[in-house]
Amino acid sequence: MPELPEVEAARRAIEDNCLGKKINRVLIADDNKVIDGISPSDFQNSILGKTIVSARRKGKNLWLELDSPPFPSFQFGMAGAIYIKGVAVTKYKRSAVKDSEEWPSKYSKFFVELDDGLELSFTDKRRFAKVRLLENPVSVRPISELGPDALLEPMTVDEFAKSLAKKKITIKPLLLDQAFISGIGNWIADEVLYQARIHPLQTASSLSKEQCEALHTSIKEVIEKAVEVDAESSQFPSNWIFHAREEKPGKAFVDGKKIDFITAGGRTTAYVPELQKLSGKDAEKAAKAKPAKRGAKSKEDDEEEELEKEDDSDKPKNQKPKGRGKKPALKRKTKDSEDEDDDADGEEDDSDAEEEVVKPRGRGTKAAIKKKPEEKAGNKKPKGRRS
Repeated sequence: MPELPEVEAARRAIEDNCLGKKINRVLIADDNKVIDGISPSDFQNSILGKTIVSARRKGKNLWLELDSPPFPSFQFGMAGAIYIKGVAVTKYKRSAVKDSEEWPSKYSKFFVELDDGLELSFTDKRRFAKVRLLENPVSVRPISELGPDALLEPMTVDEFAKSLAKKKITIKPLLLDQAFISGIGNWIADEVLYQARIHPLQTASSLSKEQCEALHTSIKEVIEKAVEVDAESSQFPSNWIFHAREEKPGKAFVDGKKIDFITAGGRTTAYVPELQKLSGKDAEKAAKAKPAKRGAKSKEDDEEEELEKEDDSDKPKNQKPKGRGKKPALKRKTKDSEDEDDDADGEEDDSDAEEEVVKPRGRGTKAAIKKKPEEKAGNKKPKGRRS
């Protein structure tokens, strides 16, 4: 999952390789689920010939400042990723595009070629990301609603403690709330709580001064270390719980101590019962936290899978028919929100996820969406030809 360190690594790669260069060619995917609020042709015409001046980030959002507005903005979602041809940029499980695949990738949503021939692409295999073109990205949602950036705008210890004292919810969901602190996702929340020896279900307002200080320190140290190594997880310290988050219950250990898995704030959560203990009234809730079995989905995982099926139910699928008797995906109301990119735990295998390949539209080219003629999903009427 792209969290603050992964998005910061992408920002730094752009800063190191793309600044001061003019955009000579643009390809924007004809995918209005990801390309938000603007047509591919208008997007292309608005940035063609512009120069990249800087790359900026807040929380898990990144945007390119050009020599004049509007500016391309990227909300990474569950699998958004920046690729620069010939440049190593951190890859993560849900986003990884193989080097042997076509370039730009069939999952590319935003592609530019710069005046020195360098090529940059934003891809999204699962289509939960948002790519927008904005006059002032910090003045509109989602960036305008974010809390202080965990790396760039850290609270002081006193500010942090006073803020926690006002929160009557458990600490893990609070850390995931992007309006509280932006940039912390599921794996970082688990890590900082483990390092601070705080139970994920402890109520935020009940934390002692010492616990607040320990958590403040662990947030700073974990994020700075992850950013220092460009979010390359193989270089994370060996005593981080991160390395055992995908192990099965009973087989997950860190520093010789057993890791258990519970659900906190709808997210599968890794913690060490021996070191992270509930106190006070919260101790009574411990019995209600049942270990999550690997292979079973959390509530958040189920919602994400259902949302994917609903989004794709009215489009032809490039898939072989499934077996007889398979029920259609349940329908439910959905909304685009920060929750979509807010940290499923990454333990599910994405190999069966339904992914629509949408071909990008280049300036002067026709819209092209390659799909094999197959049976339409659901009872949707065939759509007319695209203009």
